[in-house]
Amino acid sequence: MAKPVPAEERPFKVLVIAGSQRRLNSCPGLNSKARALMHRMLGRLPMGWQIDHEDIGNEHGKPKIQPCNACVSSSMALCVWPCNCYGPGSDHQPDLFWDLHLYERLARADAWAFIGPINWYGPSSTLKLLFDRLVCMNGGNPRPDLIEKKSTLLAQALERSPQWQDLTRNHLEGRTAAFFCYGDQGGADLDETGRPKILRHKDWFDPADEPFRNERDAYQGLVWQCRYSGIEVPDRLWRHADIGVGRLYADDQAGDMTSEPDALAAFDAWADDFARHVEAKGRVPDTTEAERSARSTTQ
Repeated sequence: MAKPVPAEERPFKVLVIAGSQRRLNSCPGLNSKARALMHRMLGRLPMGWQIDHEDIGNEHGKPKIQPCNACVSSSMALCVWPCNCYGPGSDHQPDLFWDLHLYERLARADAWAFIGPINWYGPSSTLKLLFDRLVCMNGGNPRPDLIEKKSTLLAQALERSPQWQDLTRNHLEGRTAAFFCYGDQGGADLDETGRPKILRHKDWFDPADEPFRNERDAYQGLVWQCRYSGIEVPDRLWRHADIGVGRLYADDQAGDMTSEPDALAAFDAWADDFARHVEAKGRVPDTTEAERSARSTTQ
């Protein structure tokens, strides 16, 4: 019988996720810049690594990531790791998160890389849904049998008991996450004052009061969720690039990025820094056990 490869000799395992909503087989009719950048990154990562990737964009006929039900607000012990509000292969509540086995794939990896657009001062709705469903990685209950799957009263009692401190933990702690977001600073929509050209009530706000100046801060909620969950996000792996500034949306597509050399250089530098950091940090221990514990308990 072949002996298992020692943990320190196994290939590095990473998961790269394109987080735009757009897909070819959906209403937009075109694939996203995030998808194109994801494939660009795949070509830059080292040979010999186990590189997993996923585009979570919306497609006709494909399930969507179901929303978090905020079980944690009733009791931390009601928020089960991995989420048991939904399950794989459901015909009444189809859930892309489970159908793509994302809990297991995230647990299996040493590091994650997320690529996505800025939508109204924040991440895309698909990435926000993904991270909302990861609240359970931060202290979630690994023993749903103790609360009869989803009993609020039993969960509240468990959370108040000494036993809870032996159960709650950050289930994916030790991994690395990297974020690359991009935006167009309003594209061709803004006038010389920074207000939308079609806006009639231009005196109702001052663009100088926008919530942040560093565009990467649009993803700060995702970054800090990771950090509070024991996922390392080094500052140099949290980056932004302007793409499509001053352009019509019709002229700011994946193929148009060839005219954005500064943005592509920034992306390539981020991808290379990601690879260097992962290799220098080393492999996360016990990923096989973590992957096993991330399987669904909902049938």
